[in-house]
Amino acid sequence: MAGAMVSCGSICEMCTSLKVIEKQPISSSGFFNGSLALNPVHRLYITPKRLALSRSTIIPKASAATAVEDGSSQETTAVPTPKVIIDLDSDPDATVVEVTFGDRLGALLDTMNALKNLGLNVVKANVCLDSSGKHNTFTITKVSTGRKVDDPELLEAIRLTIINNMMEYHPESSSRLAMGEAFGAFQPYQKIDVDIATHIHVYDDGPERSLLCVETADRPGLIVDLVKIITDINIDVESGEFDTEGLLAKAKFHVSYKGKALIKPLQQVLANSLRYFLRRPTTEDASF
Repeated sequence: MAGAMVSCGSICEMCTSLKVIEKQPISSSGFFNGSLALNPVHRLYITPKRLALSRSTIIPKASAATAVEDGSSQETTAVPTPKVIIDLDSDPDATVVEVTFGDRLGALLDTMNALKNLGLNVVKANVCLDSSGKHNTFTITKVSTGRKVDDPELLEAIRLTIINNMMEYHPESSSRLAMGEAFGAFQPYQKIDVDIATHIHVYDDGPERSLLCVETADRPGLIVDLVKIITDINIDVESGEFDTEGLLAKAKFHVSYKGKALIKPLQQVLANSLRYFLRRPTTEDASF
């Protein structure tokens, strides 16, 4: 993969039932380089769910504690933390999606059908049970091309589709998901403080690319927005992984600038741009 992803449209409207997500027209020359290309999408209809991403090179583990408004960290032991991983690295020909919710998930046939409704083929499905729970893994490709999913809007649609299905069939999961605040049966047990939760790091990953790691509060449209911010400053996104873990989103992207790793000043520009956008600075009325 090697190519620049240009401007992606953001999610224009989301119905309160989270059954439909409409997109504005977008223009772009490509998402990932090489075999992957981003086709213009005028309107995207989905039944939202969840997703995640792939392996990466040398990066530190994301923090286990969740930042909350009062600065404290709480854990709800009764309900496991839902996780959705969208992996664009581990398989050169397909996108790998892993869904975990303790030992509560079944065969997820409804989820596979929902993915097919998005124009995707579920090439392979596996279930693995370990001490952390039941891991449901799907290997998916686009029906139209037989290749992996490279369009950030479609990746976001996959993620929201899985999340929506999880909240529909396991309503208790909404108490552990950021989306539960608007669409779930139960309110999230914590409220994320975006300033505290947001962490951005850029690491050298060889002479031709760098590794960008982002951790922040989850919300709809985050994949599309992250890629747009990166490409708006002419940095190419080559591949990546996107994890939805409870209230947090954790992204790892391999990025480059004109075929080379990012130099330190450009790394700082990228980190500052993402930090500014994700923290959504506001001006208090009292400051006037």
